[in-house]
Amino acid sequence: MLSISTCWNSSRHTDGAAMLEELLEFGFDQIELGHGIRMSLMQGIQALFDKGRVQFSSLHNFCPLPVDILNPSPDCLLFTSHREEERERAVRQTLQTIDFAARLGAPNVVLHCGRVVMGPVTNQLIELANAGRHLSPEYARLKTRAVMEREKIAPKFIARLKDCLARIIEHAAAKGIRLGLESRQAYEEIPSEQEYDDLLAQYPAPTVGYWHDIGHVQIRHNLGFVDHTEWLARVAPRLIGCHLHDVAWPGRDHLAPFTGGSVEYEKLIPLLPKDTLFIWEMSPRRSREEIAESLRLWKLKFGS
Repeated sequence: MLSISTCWNSSRHTDGAAMLEELLEFGFDQIELGHGIRMSLMQGIQALFDKGRVQFSSLHNFCPLPVDILNPSPDCLLFTSHREEERERAVRQTLQTIDFAARLGAPNVVLHCGRVVMGPVTNQLIELANAGRHLSPEYARLKTRAVMEREKIAPKFIARLKDCLARIIEHAAAKGIRLGLESRQAYEEIPSEQEYDDLLAQYPAPTVGYWHDIGHVQIRHNLGFVDHTEWLARVAPRLIGCHLHDVAWPGRDHLAPFTGGSVEYEKLIPLLPKDTLFIWEMSPRRSREEIAESLRLWKLKFGS
């Protein structure tokens, strides 16, 4: 199943129906409502759905955006925040996203899980790699310090996340919605690959599963935190869906697949179930022509 996210065009539209119509012109099977859906777009979205003109693959939390957030911001509220009020609001907004997904017949909701508050490292590593210093002692020292710091302090942030997820999972199960815990690109973010083992073991399928973002994991691969192929083969049995975008080495992402990035799709895609949901998650800077060509090449290589 092939889908495309509204993250490509939601910022350019004031009418939700027109936003969806533009995406339908590409010929994708379904659409993901991304994390830039403002309340003002919802009337048009609902109207087109009620006419039977569109099917939704998924919603990306938070959808719709909190009323006080004006720009796409999936991390505007964190399950891992030290502020209880923020965590509670993150839960409430997520329950609203789940309700909206059920109303629109979308079976999946994609979640960002938060972050560990630590010294920033990912952007520094990318800068060093861009300068050709990814094999330098400086790079190794920076990475080693980050790993040691994160392992020491991560448990309290994971505990906050689990407290939030317990309530969210109960509501999702009652509504028949699956929750995909999305892989993230930054080392500071949650979950790490090791933390996925614990989370996926604790929470049952099919309500909770893994959401693979090919671009995010490729960045982690480029920075030396994980082997993309090995990780995907290991976690594929719990896969719910997959965000597609390419990456120019080491860390420039959200490119259209097959347009000059470094992702080795021919190695990765055979590791996934044949009925995997693939969602084009494109930067607004990508042209119509780039997206259309990437879709054409995808169908040539992997079918529809």
